[in-house]
Amino acid sequence: FTGVRNLTFVTPSQWLANLVQKSFLQEHPTIVINNGIDLNAFRPIKGNFIEKYDLNDKFIILGVASVWDRRKGLKYFIELAEKLDHDETIVLVGLTEEQIKQLPDNIIGVTRTNNVEELVSIYSSADVFVNPTLEDNFPTTNLEALACGTPVVTFDTGGSIESVDQDTGLIVKNKTSKELYKSICHIKDQKKASYEKHCIKRARKYYSKVDKFNEYISLYRKLDLCE
Repeated sequence: FTGVRNLTFVTPSQWLANLVQKSFLQEHPTIVINNGIDLNAFRPIKGNFIEKYDLNDKFIILGVASVWDRRKGLKYFIELAEKLDHDETIVLVGLTEEQIKQLPDNIIGVTRTNNVEELVSIYSSADVFVNPTLEDNFPTTNLEALACGTPVVTFDTGGSIESVDQDTGLIVKNKTSKELYKSICHIKDQKKASYEKHCIKRARKYYSKVDKFNEYISLYRKLDLCE
């Protein structure tokens, strides 16, 4: 790396930028350009997800991951299932068929979907998006939930907290299912509607993929890397 001319590091989160600046790469400039999402695709919509799974009058707790493993916090959802009231249910997207077979009755498992409209419908239907991640840089799922008007509850992990403020969700310092459920109940008491417009506003202000593309182009021009 030391032999690369005009080297600048770009990280998607301030958390990772701080780590770079503590490493042997600290002599090089580091800037943050967050991940972005397609805001034309991710927006509040009225789909048929609630009717399809008979979730009328249910408080929907959503989790989404491309792969559900230890670091994504699947075990916390299993523990949460034991704490839920009768009007609460968990929906997890991205599970394997084998994982779905092992779920408790009050967790609805959905396999990974490549249908963006279906995913947007699920985000929009949820009352809260929960991300109990144990290792993360700057999860895009948080951004997708916000863009669909759904508040985010996340563990205090890496850069996951950087997309959440007091108007758009809650950060759980103590990584336990008990504390996670307390935050979920707080969102439930406050109602999704009190967060919705703030979530959408934050996503549109900070996380448009078009804006992020332009930030990269501006950087290339600044570094004289454009043809």
